[in-house]
Amino acid sequence: MLSGEITIRVRYAETDRMGLLHHANYLIYFEQGRTELLRSSGYSYKDLEDQGYLLVLTKIEVRYRSPARYDDLLTLRTSTLRTTAARIDHGYELSREGVLVAEGSSTLACVDREGKVQVLPEFLRDAE
Repeated sequence: MLSGEITIRVRYAETDRMGLLHHANYLIYFEQGRTELLRSSGYSYKDLEDQGYLLVLTKIEVRYRSPARYDDLLTLRTSTLRTTAARIDHGYELSREGVLVAEGSSTLACVDREGKVQVLPEFLRDAE
C-alpha cells in the first residue's frame, strides 16, 4: 500500500463564519494528498494528462470527527487502498496533534479525453 503525509495549515479564507474549516475544503485537502502521493512516485497529474490519461472522481466520502479551525496545523495521510485495471481507491486520515479531524475515501477512474474508460498506466496499477 502506497502512502504519504503532507502538512496543511488552515487558512482564514477556508473557514466559515463560525471559525471552522468549511466542509467543502476537506475535499480540496484530499485532492492535495492525492496529488502529492502521485508526485512522490515521480509523476504528476500533468504528466498523466499529457499522455492522455485522465483520472476522474467517481466517488468520495468524508466523515467529520473533530472541528479544525483557522491556523490549525493538520497532517493528512493519504493511502492507495486498492487498484484495479481502471480504478484507484484512496483512503484519507486528517489529524491535528494526533486527534482525528476527518477521515474519508475516494475512487478515481481512468478515462481518455472522450471520457471512455481506459486501463491505468502500468506504474499506477503496480503502486499498491
